[in-house]
Amino acid sequence: MGKNNTLSDSTASRYSLALFELAEENKCVQEIEEQCFKLVKFINENEDFNSVIKNPTNKKNDLLNILKNISDHYKFNILLKNFLCFLVEKRRLFFVDLILKTFVDICSNRKGEVSAKLTSAKELTVDEIKKIKDELSQNFSTKINLNYKYDQSLIGGLIIQVGSVMIDTSIKHKLQKIENRMIEA
Repeated sequence: MGKNNTLSDSTASRYSLALFELAEENKCVQEIEEQCFKLVKFINENEDFNSVIKNPTNKKNDLLNILKNISDHYKFNILLKNFLCFLVEKRRLFFVDLILKTFVDICSNRKGEVSAKLTSAKELTVDEIKKIKDELSQNFSTKINLNYKYDQSLIGGLIIQVGSVMIDTSIKHKLQKIENRMIEA
């Protein structure tokens, strides 16, 4: 399974880099980056669409029509629209979420930003998220691009990951540690 993850990560990285280079050539990196955020959000919030892109039995024409409608609705740049259609033609649409997230990471890295993930057990307000982002920016002495996710399965606490640094104060994690100690005893 680890090998498949590496394969998909490297494939996604190549496609993301190609999209970045095309966007850079066409001087539309920021526009494409904003549109990628919208599409990733749409994928994460729409289970039906997520199922469609993950299903290998869907016909190319059906997928192309769906993407055309979404592209028109969100007024995607023609470059992004063509790129998504290219993914359909190459049967790589199931990588689209990873490709777009990697593209956003490339954009952040080029701007000197560091990506971070914040997962909380309770819904945080915009002000709370901003405060955490500001504190992380100050602690890491760089601009932080923060991806926030609410996950009630954590029971309580937060998980913050900046690069390879992870801080896990969730109750779920603490319970797992206790369970592991009990098993070892």
